[in-house]
Amino acid sequence: MLIRSRRGFLRDAIRSVSAAGALGAMGKFGEMNALAINANLPYQALVCIFLAGGNDGHNTVIPITTAQQNYNLYQQGRGALALPQASLVPIHNGGDTYGLHPKLVEIGNLYNQAVSPVAVVANVGMLVKQIDRNLYNSNNSAILPNALFSHSDQSSQWQTSIPTGLGDTGWGGRIADQLAPMNASATFPSMASTSGASLFVTGQQSFAATVPAGSAQLLQMNSQARLQGLQQLLTFDNGLKLVQASNGTLTRGVSYASTLNSALNGVTLTTTFPANNPLAVQLQTVARIIKVRSSLGLSRQIFFCQLGGFDTHGSQLATQDQLLQQLSQATAAFYQATVDLNVQNMVTTFTASEFGRTLSPNGNGGSDHAWGSHHFVIGGGVQGGKFYGNYPDLHPGGPDDANSRGTLIPTTSVDQYAATMAQWFGVQPGANLATIFPNLGNFATKDLGILG
Repeated sequence: MLIRSRRGFLRDAIRSVSAAGALGAMGKFGEMNALAINANLPYQALVCIFLAGGNDGHNTVIPITTAQQNYNLYQQGRGALALPQASLVPIHNGGDTYGLHPKLVEIGNLYNQAVSPVAVVANVGMLVKQIDRNLYNSNNSAILPNALFSHSDQSSQWQTSIPTGLGDTGWGGRIADQLAPMNASATFPSMASTSGASLFVTGQQSFAATVPAGSAQLLQMNSQARLQGLQQLLTFDNGLKLVQASNGTLTRGVSYASTLNSALNGVTLTTTFPANNPLAVQLQTVARIIKVRSSLGLSRQIFFCQLGGFDTHGSQLATQDQLLQQLSQATAAFYQATVDLNVQNMVTTFTASEFGRTLSPNGNGGSDHAWGSHHFVIGGGVQGGKFYGNYPDLHPGGPDDANSRGTLIPTTSVDQYAATMAQWFGVQPGANLATIFPNLGNFATKDLGILG
């Protein structure tokens, strides 16, 4: 009965911690040997917004009048999924005119500012090496990412930046490992996920705090006595290494939860975030944690947020309306929060998604799994108001089409996209960068120039 009771108590305690926001999967952060931190080290943060399900980039950034593309070509390819030209939010890339999805009003307004904090990165996707239509159709599997068009595989590859296998660490986690000395005096992990456990923020030594979005208290027990009882049980040595390791993880989680609770106690933001918006709740939580960065001893932070529902095989127009509006309003509010906190030049937010979708509709009011897609990078350090990478040719069966359905062959790799963020964040070019992105050497451009 003692074993059963102890297990039951731990199960209920863990559930109560988890329900109110346990800090999950902690590594030995703060227990690593590291160099002394420079108290004057400037702060920087990376915020990944993962659009789970495969966002349709074709209806996110649309050509209107450009040197090579035009709205008519888009309209012909999209069929019933084509958005009316008059409804688009106009933006410019030099002399070319594009349109953002009608619900991306706030992102469009930021892009169109005189000093713009928004850049569009065109046709990004997972690549082993730069390829074209002929190489894609050469039946040489060695030059292609594993399991293209698979949700689980491509989500993993985007987050690990490993296109030819299953990685057990994310590129965010590997950045945190390498820059751990910058957070040597921290009392809280350098990474946090507001969307459960994430591969992106898993490192060899560094692991993320799983922080529930919107929770006032990250650790709630029914009574102080119950919390003390849990802590006492976690110190019990039953001789089983697996149980002891699990106990150690939970002990660190309880400790970090208490630390963050204390730091966030009474902390508010002046920025108003939109209501009934799950991404806004996550980003508001991120902004609160950024506000208390000094009390946590953090000079570098990496965050993972997620907005799901982008697997639009049907009802795409209505679904994307809702989701892209949430994305636009939430990211604009978050950028304003960084301005209000005077850290806008120190925080870079970027979108990611496992893949794009076909230009051709599927007959069910939706589109199917594809490859390359367009993404946003937002922050005061962004050289904004323009496009990076090459906007694709939309001709069916054209040079950027893997088949005849507008399945875009990426012209910018995830490695290049991610390495650009990593270098801004403090990772040095050369061997340090190659350790995080072992495939980066296959690409001539290592930094897209998005961040100043």
